[in-house]
Amino acid sequence: MRESKLDILINEMQKLSAALDRIAGPAAADNDWNAADCFVWAPAARHLQPVARPNRIDLSLITGVDHVRDILFDNTLRFAEGYPANNVLLWGARGMGKSSLVKAVHAKVARDSGSGLKLVEVHREDIASLPALMDILRQAPMPVIIFCDDLSFDHDDTSYKSLKAVLDGGVEGRPANVVLYATSNRRHLLPRDMMENEQSTAINPSEAVEEKVSLSDRFGLWLGFYKCSQDDYLAMVDGYARYFRLPVEPETFHAEALEWATTRGSRSGRVAWQFIQDLAGRLRRQLDETA
Repeated sequence: MRESKLDILINEMQKLSAALDRIAGPAAADNDWNAADCFVWAPAARHLQPVARPNRIDLSLITGVDHVRDILFDNTLRFAEGYPANNVLLWGARGMGKSSLVKAVHAKVARDSGSGLKLVEVHREDIASLPALMDILRQAPMPVIIFCDDLSFDHDDTSYKSLKAVLDGGVEGRPANVVLYATSNRRHLLPRDMMENEQSTAINPSEAVEEKVSLSDRFGLWLGFYKCSQDDYLAMVDGYARYFRLPVEPETFHAEALEWATTRGSRSGRVAWQFIQDLAGRLRRQLDETA
């Protein structure tokens, strides 16, 4: 039976509608803000995936960075209470607790303030999707921290422009219920040779360099993390041992802890934690709050 002109028209309209849906991409998923305190942004589905058991430690275990810890805590508490707060760049030595501090501060402020403060982690490769995430978070009924861990950009990477747009806020401005915390091993998020290359090929070299360097400047707070002393390192080890109630006296494992750091060529919070994991394993103890 031959199709009528009406049937043909309906079929063509359905094809057109399907094509438009593919171009528009998936609709934003329904996000349950009560499902968790921490989420991971999944841009393909425009979904915030709840994290049932976040990988974080108690704030009291983060030692040797007291000054920056207090600054970040105060900034986060003011934000949770509805007062002005800054975007924060935590930069510096590897393993000194930058990301651990962000997660620990969030947990304590969320618990103590009763604000419902949420943490949304955005993976490095998803930076370009930040504007889409911002559209979702703008409607959130509580304050939200966007967390970008180990942030840096390579030579051919242009996704930093999306980050800059979020930090600037664009025409609409940054939502009052959103701040961005990022960690990086370097203070300037773009490599120096990339900035120098831009300078050598630009019509106005100074403007090209300013474009790159100004990305870090858009963070209101810069918190620096430096390599720790031997005393600070041992204090970290002692703090972990006390917190997890390991049945061993400090003087009996300090020499082992120092040897552990020497074999790794550095002293840091990460190295201290790795030593405690080894020590707890040898003692046949679990590392949890009920140990």
